[in-house]
Amino acid sequence: MPLPQPDLPEPAHPNIDSMLSRKFGKEVANYFSGSPLNRVSFLRPDHAFLSAALKHPSATFLLFRNLEPLIKNPDGSALAYATYSEVQPIIGEDPFATSEEDLIKEFNSQKYIPQIIFLGLDERKEGIVYKEHYKGQPYFALDVTPKASVTEAAEKLIKDLEGRGLSFSKGRMNLSLQAQEAAIYAEARHLLDWNARNPYCAQCGYPTMSVNAGFKRTCPPKDLARELKKKNPERPPCATRTGISNLSFPRTDPTVIMAVVSADGQKMLLGRNKRFPPYWYSTLAGFLEPAESVEEAVRREVWEESGVHLGRVVIHSTQPWPYPANLMIGAIGQAIPGGEDVHLDHDAELEDAKWFTLDEIREALRVGTSGLGEGPGPEYKEGGLRLPPKTAIANQLISAVANGFVTGNPSL
Repeated sequence: MPLPQPDLPEPAHPNIDSMLSRKFGKEVANYFSGSPLNRVSFLRPDHAFLSAALKHPSATFLLFRNLEPLIKNPDGSALAYATYSEVQPIIGEDPFATSEEDLIKEFNSQKYIPQIIFLGLDERKEGIVYKEHYKGQPYFALDVTPKASVTEAAEKLIKDLEGRGLSFSKGRMNLSLQAQEAAIYAEARHLLDWNARNPYCAQCGYPTMSVNAGFKRTCPPKDLARELKKKNPERPPCATRTGISNLSFPRTDPTVIMAVVSADGQKMLLGRNKRFPPYWYSTLAGFLEPAESVEEAVRREVWEESGVHLGRVVIHSTQPWPYPANLMIGAIGQAIPGGEDVHLDHDAELEDAKWFTLDEIREALRVGTSGLGEGPGPEYKEGGLRLPPKTAIANQLISAVANGFVTGNPSL
């Protein structure tokens, strides 16, 4: 029996009437969005704020080992958190005590510094008050993977946490978390993964340094580790230290994912690849290419994968997807008359693609949704269509079409 699928986040201001909401309906918020945290991004360079937030009694730390989050339940439905006193042996007294400018001057590429990310403030809860305007419980993410100089401290903390019944999630997707926790997790995982993947400067190849509370990386002009090798600590000139492009920013790769509707609006095109369970189909998807609009990418990907030609394309909603760094741009496209013949000769990515009636779609949404590693619901009958769970944007696109998005009579 699969776990109950968590509710989706509420969109911003869903009950406020506006011209846009009357014309286009309520905004759709997808899983991994809807974070309760105010990121206060402009405070990330403020080391006085970060220092105060780090040591505030309300500070909360989401821990990761090898990009796996600390969880309370074996089913992965709730995150677990740590306190400053628990992580202090790993991070030291205060990694934000010194300004970024001074830290860059002291950069030593041989010194291991556990990656820490400031995620934001939960303004619903009592916490830090900074400059009167910025209030709430501070959230941080921390990589506690046993490495280098922190191996012993990290192993001790992990042993203590596991002794209390906590564990690090083994699931890759973590789609059982409640919506707001899923959004916090997504931000943390994305940033930890990006920092881990980018230890070197793309311009000069030398080690980079995490700054801006984990949201940027810089290429320092000096490395004290070179002195230990009896070399000049000054590094060769690097283009990233001149002009305005003097930092590396987190990467997000745009991906298009689309529900394809027949020309008469009565059928939907779905596809499957070899790793899907039997009878499990989903929407088509692909990466946005350079110098290509979203609409063009949707039409190109659908034609390349299925041979179907699309006309009008409408953007429906978007979903952050931290595996490792995607933004899923959800669209709905309609086939042109005479362009609905399916053939898979262009691209070998799909095992099958075919048209389903909206009645088949609605029945599958009712009884046959599940994650890839889960069985369908109890009412499902073998041989019936199976679809992704509502935590996937594919489900939201399919549901929108089944509920009248294209016909103009949405039942949402």
